[in-house]
Amino acid sequence: MLCACGTLSQTPVDTSSAASREFAASGDLRAQVDSLALPLLAAKQTPGLVVGVLQGDGQKTTFGYGVTDNPRGDRISGDTLFAVGSVSKGFIAEVTVVLVHKGVFRWDETLATLLPSTVPLSADARNITLLQLVTHTSGLPRQMQSVEILTAFIHYLFTGENFYHSLDNETMLDYLADFHKPAKVEPRYSNLGYALLDYILRQRTGKNVNQLLVENITQPLGLTHTGYNQQLLPGYAQRAIGHAGDQPKFIRRGQPVPDWHFSSCMVGAAGLYTNANDLLTYAQAHMRSTGYPALDCALQDSLTVRFDRTKQAAAIAWIVDDVGNQRITYQVGFIGGYSSYIGLDLRHKTAVVVLQNSFNWTNNIGHRLLQRLGEAADEKAAASR
Repeated sequence: MLCACGTLSQTPVDTSSAASREFAASGDLRAQVDSLALPLLAAKQTPGLVVGVLQGDGQKTTFGYGVTDNPRGDRISGDTLFAVGSVSKGFIAEVTVVLVHKGVFRWDETLATLLPSTVPLSADARNITLLQLVTHTSGLPRQMQSVEILTAFIHYLFTGENFYHSLDNETMLDYLADFHKPAKVEPRYSNLGYALLDYILRQRTGKNVNQLLVENITQPLGLTHTGYNQQLLPGYAQRAIGHAGDQPKFIRRGQPVPDWHFSSCMVGAAGLYTNANDLLTYAQAHMRSTGYPALDCALQDSLTVRFDRTKQAAAIAWIVDDVGNQRITYQVGFIGGYSSYIGLDLRHKTAVVVLQNSFNWTNNIGHRLLQRLGEAADEKAAASR
């Protein structure tokens, strides 16, 4: 099943370096972004999107295309709010990293001590560590394979309505009583694991995830348009409205679909709203000093690969892949009628954000643009030697 997920997208790469050479020669960033974004609008793949670019010199630029919805038709810009689905997980994971560095948690703590003693746990569930939860290596599935979720998913295909209600309450803890880990330990994307993480943070700190987000991430970074209480964010009334795209299957592409709302365990995993300007600042904080040494250390720690492999190596909520000749650290999110992407090229200190108000699996803009930026920089460096 597919919504609020982070590793099912299609991320093709450029097979030709012609675009990179063109960009290296011209330096025309808008032309490169236009070449990737405008075809989506022309093909009516999405009513609108915004592309944000952080260049190696620290310059940030956003490019808005299309409208928030029809018939209202507000133009999309870097200030437009979007739901970002599983990109939310990066924020809650990095809150957890900060708390580990403060000594509130340890990475090797297990569910046996992280959860109340009244929660029944199988032998395998008892040994799941906090680090395994944030790196998707616990062995927990994407979600419980229950009749309730299956029924809600079928309903979603025709209505677009949230099918994760059973993950958003404490009944999801019941799954742990009979959990058996898979034979092979490897990253296995899990919304259930992050619902558990949300629950654990609240249990240990006595604060909800929005309070923890403000204290540890958004306030220090000055992210004024990012939060889990979306209706309190500036510009919420003018937010991008989600639309059907590749999903839901039985709603015509381009039709508005319902917003997804969470109130408990799935808030931190999938409930974030933000905009491209804030996400560029957030991306930059992973590559340049924020003025808060402890936060800098935590953000750097989150980027460390904990499970290395050829494709989709696992850091803390981040995924790491080779894209052409560039190494890209990224997250993607899909929820309701939205698709989101944030990618970092740590070597060149560049980043790309792409937010669409349509559910589309393909994330070719972010990867291809980072690839072209990196190859253009490498070509310039080689020419100057």
